[in-house]
Amino acid sequence: MTPFEQACIEHGWASPAAFLRDFHATAEVLGVAVSVTDRQFRRWRGPRPPMPRARAWRVLHAMFGVSPNLLGFPGPPPGATVVDEPFPAQRGTPAVDRRAFLADSLGAATAVRLPASAQSLTPPGKSGAIGTAHLLELREGLRSLFQLDDAYGGDEVRALAVRHLRRVRRIINTSEYPDAISRQLQLLVGESAVHCGWLAYDADDQDTARRYWGEALTTATMLRDLNLEIMIFCAMSLQACHEDRPRDGLDLARAAQTRAARLGSPVLRSLIAAREARALSLLGEGKSATQRLSEAMRLVDRADGRPPPEWTAFHGHAELDFTQGLLYTELGHHHSAVQFLRAALAHQDRTYGRNRALYRLTLARSLVKAGEIDEGAAHAVGSLEHLEEVESGRVTKRLGEVTDLLRHRDAKTARRAVDELTEYTRTRGAA
Repeated sequence: MTPFEQACIEHGWASPAAFLRDFHATAEVLGVAVSVTDRQFRRWRGPRPPMPRARAWRVLHAMFGVSPNLLGFPGPPPGATVVDEPFPAQRGTPAVDRRAFLADSLGAATAVRLPASAQSLTPPGKSGAIGTAHLLELREGLRSLFQLDDAYGGDEVRALAVRHLRRVRRIINTSEYPDAISRQLQLLVGESAVHCGWLAYDADDQDTARRYWGEALTTATMLRDLNLEIMIFCAMSLQACHEDRPRDGLDLARAAQTRAARLGSPVLRSLIAAREARALSLLGEGKSATQRLSEAMRLVDRADGRPPPEWTAFHGHAELDFTQGLLYTELGHHHSAVQFLRAALAHQDRTYGRNRALYRLTLARSLVKAGEIDEGAAHAVGSLEHLEEVESGRVTKRLGEVTDLLRHRDAKTARRAVDELTEYTRTRGAA
């Protein structure tokens, strides 16, 4: 019997149907677009299995909690994350069922369906020490929440994120783990709290966002972790600008920039410079805002320095084009804003569904302000296709702004658009 076949039996995946069901469910939770056939599964169980592709490798790693190398697979393939983690028995630590732990860490409601035998097993904290594999699974759970937020916005993901944060806190307070794992768990609590705050911010629940970011800042201070502090200050800067507190936003962005200089990542510094530019534009300091945005554009293309933190993955040319468009909007140059907002929408990756909806509505707003009523109305109505799967308070607020603008324009296309947008809002509110 091969290592993979034995591991499948131990996890309740003896039949191809059972394995394929949970493989695809796990891929859905992780946000990985990959599928496996019955024939592929049978080849994987053979004595000389083929090397899985990078996406399948990642799903296998999440399902079993160990590197697929330890299951007998050659690899890793190009682009796969390499983590060699032995089975608990090989480490001499108490055995904790990985699938029960994974379901607990992600929340059973997110997708992974487990057989009754696995669901009845005791989770970590009552029988077994927490090890590196469990930590990786918790971090993978947080990563999947980031992906859900990027695609659908914060309103619907908030409950899952809060559950994830509570779960990590429970593990910290009820489980056994070495000191090296302790710091990583505390860091995960801080990062999860930042994300809960971000989701509350996106849902336009600003008081809740402040509370979570305050908790995260306590953790960052305790751990003296620069990256976590920078995450928090960047988020709070964005919120300050959103709440018409641009001076606070600028101070927070500058505090983040001071810390980022010590990490040496050009992309990270570019992101923060863009936040500085946003605050400066709201303060009416157009020249200084333009200078900081030019610096952000210069930094984002630099190949030297350290790689950026994972949480900055969204930052790039689309984000900078959007910031430039907002800068011109604040200065009242709406025709110039339209040019950059078009570019932002064109460059935005389609996996960022919430951002695409926000970008298109912002473009519609600028078009209307620039006097391009017909095109602005068309984009406003066209944005509804993005909103079908997006739950974001910020996006909903922008939709209301565009609707109000069109309502005060004397044009047939504007009136028709207002009717459609109002009907959409009414129908969705009643759903």
